[in-house]
Amino acid sequence: PFQTTNQWHICGEKTIDDIFAGKPDNVLLAFDDVLLATAAWEPNVITPARKALVFSNKRAWLIVRPMRKLLDLSFYTDGPLTAPALHKSGPAMKGSKKFRHSIRLHGPGELSPEALDLLRLGFNYAMR
Repeated sequence: PFQTTNQWHICGEKTIDDIFAGKPDNVLLAFDDVLLATAAWEPNVITPARKALVFSNKRAWLIVRPMRKLLDLSFYTDGPLTAPALHKSGPAMKGSKKFRHSIRLHGPGELSPEALDLLRLGFNYAMR
């Protein structure tokens, strides 16, 4: 779903399995934790992209990138955040008013309540 009628996008034929192909089990199990934790958040559409999975409500709110040894979660807010669960946090782009934040999970059981609260901020920001 797009926010406006003039938006367009070209999608490939990727699946979630394609995105996780060749990744270790700990990365897939960390993703399972994210799926379970956000399952009740509505609306929430999960779409495979080139090398990531995009979670969307009114707009994209979470980018999940399976890496060689970990799972990278990126989300956006309208201001800076400071929290121990964050790997990185800063302006999304030079001159941008939104901020990009990153959480890294190395395996299952690492999605803390604090990290989940941060992801909810990103979900709520995208709903505006």
